[in-house]
Amino acid sequence: MQFIMSFLVVMVFMMVGEWVSSISHAYIPSVFVTAVLFVLGFWTIMPKNIVASASFGTNFSSICIGLLLVHLGTLMSLKELLQQWRAVCIALLGVVGTLVLTLTVGTWIFNWHTVVAAIPPLTGGLVSALLMSNGLKAQGIQYLVALPVSMFVLHSLVGYPLTSWLLKKEGHRLATEYQQLPAAQRDLLQNNAASGEGKVQDIFAKLPSQYHTAAFALVKVALIALLSNWVASWTNGAINSNVICLIFGVLAHQCGFLETNILNKAGVYNWLIYGLLAYIFAQLSITTPKQMGGIVLQIIVLIVLGLLGMFIASSLLAKPFKMSWQMAYACSLTSLFGYPADYILTSEISHEVATNKEEENYLLKHMMPKMLVGGFATVSVASIIIASIFLKLL
Repeated sequence: MQFIMSFLVVMVFMMVGEWVSSISHAYIPSVFVTAVLFVLGFWTIMPKNIVASASFGTNFSSICIGLLLVHLGTLMSLKELLQQWRAVCIALLGVVGTLVLTLTVGTWIFNWHTVVAAIPPLTGGLVSALLMSNGLKAQGIQYLVALPVSMFVLHSLVGYPLTSWLLKKEGHRLATEYQQLPAAQRDLLQNNAASGEGKVQDIFAKLPSQYHTAAFALVKVALIALLSNWVASWTNGAINSNVICLIFGVLAHQCGFLETNILNKAGVYNWLIYGLLAYIFAQLSITTPKQMGGIVLQIIVLIVLGLLGMFIASSLLAKPFKMSWQMAYACSLTSLFGYPADYILTSEISHEVATNKEEENYLLKHMMPKMLVGGFATVSVASIIIASIFLKLL
């Protein structure tokens, strides 16, 4: 009974987040609401192992992220992926803006160890936070051990609503742009989408329909995920396995091995995304109100400095890189949370802002690749490099 109860609680938190997002028309993102519920639950009566008890443990999350990233590759073409070099530059330079302001003004306000311990999780995800916590323990700097994970918790809670607001502004701009397109151009976009422009022939098209089962789809996706992880291990981690999963997903889709939107067609996409989100939110159990209370001032000041540096850099670069400042800033902010939050926020906003399916597809086409690639460039690549360098500076 305990396992079912744990599963029920986790799903209730997910459901409440989705409902609040829908009621607020995505002004309050679902991931923000669910994260707050998990924090409050862990700080009160909820068991720390509730997510693992609900079957969403480490092994399941590892499976989820590989399969989901391969799946996302089926939603983009190789051309679209290569076109996102501007988003990569904006996201990385936004991180540089954060580094500059925190290392200058931040070290003037706080001591060196405090700033160095806080920056990697501020510019990256959970992996950076854990690396810095372990590094602080090894150096015997015990009074700052809770700082990296606490930074991860708080900056995510700030990043979700801020990014949601920016994407909503960009979504309204794109919706207006779409509505002002000549009727013939809108019809052409709709016809291209309906006819599957850019799609390739499914190499399994001649296989009888009774064999196109959900298990068959999962076998194909798992094979690509496995190949991606094998290639990543072969490079000794020089290329992040998450990035390879996305690229190989795109290539497998282009050559006809994987069909478009494969996990949704198999009926398992939502299950996997909930499992991955639950595992990420489980990490919020590491901190306590007492730990947070002792370092909250440092965290808030450094978050403000980091976001200001990111805003200045992305705003200055937006026009040269042919983006609105809202889109540029949102790309940079992916460093605060990465995947899958960037995917969920973009999907929610596109659905809420658009007045019809064609308009929603237009918004997704222009925002989703930028957000995903920006998130991979910062969280999956840059944040690990930054954490590795900053460990040597403690």
